Amino acid sequence: MTTESCKMKSISKSIGRRNAIPIIHVRGTHYEIGFDIGRTFAKMIQDFVDIYPPLNETYLALFATEEGKNVYEETLDAVKKQFPQYVREIEGTADGANVPFYKLFLMHLDDIISNVTDGTQGNSLPVGCSTIICNQPGYEILGHNEDALKETLNHWYLVNAHVIEAGHREEKFTSLSYAGFLPGYTMGYNHHGLVYSINTLSAAVLRSGKTPRYFLTRALLGVKNFVQAQQTLRNEGYGAAEGFSVNMTFLAQEGDRMFHNAEVGPAEADAARSQLSILTVSPGENTSHCNKYLRLKVAEVKGLIIQSSIKRMKAISKHPPPECHQDVIDILSDQTDDEFRVYQEINSDDRIKTIATGIFDCIERTWSIYTDKPQCNEPILVIPMQLRDSAVSRCNMKK
Repeated sequence: MTTESCKMKSISKSIGRRNAIPIIHVRGTHYEIGFDIGRTFAKMIQDFVDIYPPLNETYLALFATEEGKNVYEETLDAVKKQFPQYVREIEGTADGANVPFYKLFLMHLDDIISNVTDGTQGNSLPVGCSTIICNQPGYEILGHNEDALKETLNHWYLVNAHVIEAGHREEKFTSLSYAGFLPGYTMGYNHHGLVYSINTLSAAVLRSGKTPRYFLTRALLGVKNFVQAQQTLRNEGYGAAEGFSVNMTFLAQEGDRMFHNAEVGPAEADAARSQLSILTVSPGENTSHCNKYLRLKVAEVKGLIIQSSIKRMKAISKHPPPECHQDVIDILSDQTDDEFRVYQEINSDDRIKTIATGIFDCIERTWSIYTDKPQCNEPILVIPMQLRDSAVSRCNMKK
């Protein structure tokens, strides 16, 4: 690590948790929104690229090898064929922030490059994200703790984007985004009424030449309904390169409120689609999800992410089933375990931190965001979740 990088790391640690949520409202083509995100948050993105441990301690060294470069090129080719518009978004962010594209793409590869080249199993991944779904009379709530490596603290922002580009579907969404990453792999909603959160799942075997989860969850931001969401996650023709879980509902759906948890597994060796298991949470039911497969029979990594998930699920199970907004907040604020807490942070040097908590109220149609323990603090931002404006849509159709 360079002297400048060390200096940036020191500064990042010294400022502590900030009660601030940067947000950009942007409209344009995929490249244009990427460029404006990069230009607006250039300093934050540059700093994060300099201090992000997986990139600097693992991915860059493997990228310098022939085998690592092959994984990079094979996977980049796969996403260019499926989602060229999202590659252009990353290119725009790289250009706007004045950082190399290859570094940002390596960050989007996660542990694919290390797992495929040398069998490393999730050692650089965070061990967090906890989601609670409460589908009770008068309380239809999705609550989520966004957990990440401590370096991610203060290196995230909200993207409110309206994407309009010939040849591609219109997209309008708001998503929490890590600095330099595509929006989508955290929590957010779109103007069709999708409300969602993501939990990382760590399969033992990842796939080169398949679709990284960041691209599948970015594509989710454009879906109109649950059928399209399933099609996106199954990703026929390629399949996911790695694992993750999606908790979601659609605000505009007809009939009773239904939440869903979708566990996604990497495509099997001889398959060209993701493994997929759906759990539906009907009225009067609840569920929770952390970072361990609960239904799909997928071999998982060994280590902290599994240990942490087991401990957090155990802590969650000690609470009565949530029946209201406050119950969800109380569970997401739990710090009773000595080592792996639902709300992750006791000491300033904890490796994993809860960087934000989101409470989606599907009746009030609000998204409340907390930057500190929600049991002890008010949300710093409450966003009204606005759905598609039919008048604007008709106007666009006439054009």
